[in-house]
Formats: sequence, structure tokens, C-alpha cells
Amino acid sequence: MSALDRRAGNGAISTNGNTVNGGTADIAITTHGSDLYFAICAAMGTATIVFMSLALTKPRQHRIFHYITSGVTMVATIAYFSMGSNLGWTPIEVEYHRSESVVRGNYREIFYVRYIDWFITTPLLLMDLLLTAGMPWPSVLWVILVDEVMIVTGLVGALVRSDYKWGYFAMGCAALVYIVYVLGWEARKHASALGPDIGRVFLMCGSLTTVLWIMYPIAWGVCEGGNVIPPDSEAIFYSVLDFLAKPIFGTLLLFGHRNIDPSRLGLRIRDYDEDPMVHGGIQREKRGATQGAAGNGVTAVGATTGENV
Repeated sequence: MSALDRRAGNGAISTNGNTVNGGTADIAITTHGSDLYFAICAAMGTATIVFMSLALTKPRQHRIFHYITSGVTMVATIAYFSMGSNLGWTPIEVEYHRSESVVRGNYREIFYVRYIDWFITTPLLLMDLLLTAGMPWPSVLWVILVDEVMIVTGLVGALVRSDYKWGYFAMGCAALVYIVYVLGWEARKHASALGPDIGRVFLMCGSLTTVLWIMYPIAWGVCEGGNVIPPDSEAIFYSVLDFLAKPIFGTLLLFGHRNIDPSRLGLRIRDYDEDPMVHGGIQREKRGATQGAAGNGVTAVGATTGENV
């Protein structure tokens, strides 16, 4: 570690090292990559606090998008902390051996924790968009399944050292094409039919997501797939994409939803004191008790009158 690194106080690389389970990655992040991951971790954590604080300004029935979006950045905070700490990775033998010094070696550091993050957060991002568009639940669940196929095939491909990885890459890209179709056609039509304000929010956030998600396979191809750019450059590529796809996306989405009642999207969410099964049941019990008391009073009067007669 250089004197500059020691002054900066980031000892993650020296502490956790580049050896895991007996395997050493000779193509791995440096302190610069670690610093960037920690910076994005802080940004994700700050966004989570802001989104949850905004949720507290809304009635509980209107917080669904705040909760979903906060969940995205909360999970990403943990993932980026892990990557900044040089944890959550495994060394995988590269298919393409390069002569450039920054990517020369036999084993590259592959962050599987990144895919765990995506497996959790990309369905949440899709829920944000598809619920905004008022898509039916069967369609939402199907698109989420396709999304999870995309993430899993990306992970498996990253962990394969032979050219068979590109088969998984192709399957993941096919899943992405379907998701882009749903966002760009079916969901967009649904959102536009719900009103111009909803259509604008979906168009803005859906377009951002579509453009960014198309960039991820390119990043995969030059990082895990082709070993073209070093892990520090990989950190920059993925960090920029994730920052735009999560905190920036979330900010735009919640701003767009500020005056949209979830009931317009088909999300009729009741608070506990509005649920007819609870609140109505209590009222029925009270009415029943009152009527029972009144009935007993009439009977008592009648009985008394009969006795007097």
C-alpha cells in the first residue's frame, strides 16, 4: 500500500487481500476501485435515508413506491459496501489472456455479490415501473421471472471460464430484449391510458431504465466476459450505471408520483382503520350490542307492563 493510500485510510485491499478459498486473483481492483465502491455505497445509503424520510410525509396508503425504491438503494448499499471491502468475489480463470499490464494474468476477480444485488433490486425496479403503468399482476410476475432469468444467466456466464459463457450471455440478452419490449410497448400503452401525468412519469423513468439496461451487457462483455478493461475501470462502468439506475431513477420516479394517488393505478391500499373487515366489524359489534340492549329493554318494559296489568 502506498503512503497516499495509508493517509486515505482505506485498508480494505491489504486487509482482505486477493486470495479466496485458496485461489488468488491477479486481475483485481486496487484502492482506487475500492474508494469508488465505498463512495457509491455512501450515495446509495444517503438515497435510502432520503427516500424513507419522504415516505414519512405521505399517508401509509401512499408509500408503496417509496418503500420499493428505498429497498432498491438499501440492498445496493450492502452490495457496494461488500465490493468496497474487497469481499463477495471469487477468482475465475479468464478466457482471453491480454498483454496489457492492467488486465494481464490468469484469474480475474468476479464480484458475485453484484449479481445478488441485481437479483433482488432489478425486480423491484421493474415493479416500480410496471405498477406505475397499471400492468396486471400476471404480467408483472411474468416479467419479473424473465428478469431473474436474465440475472442468473449473467452470473453463471461470469463464473464460466470457457467460451460456453457466451451461451449464457445470449440467453440473458434474449431476456433483456423481451423486457425492453414490455417497457417500450405494452407498459407504455397502459401508462398512457391512465392519464397524461402517469404517462409522462413512465416515459421518463422507463426510457432511462431501458437505455441504462441496454448498457449492462456491453459492460459485461468488456469486463467479466472479454477481460478487456481492468477491474478498476469495471468499477467505474458499473458504478455509473447503478447510480443512474437506482438513486437517480428513484428520485425521478418519486418526484413524478408526488401528486398521483395509487388508487388511479389500481392499487387500492387500505390503512388498518379503513379496512371494513376490521373497522366495519367493530362497528357491527357495537351496533349489535346496542340493538341487543334495546331489545332487552323493550322486553323488560313489556314484562313489567304485563305484570302490572
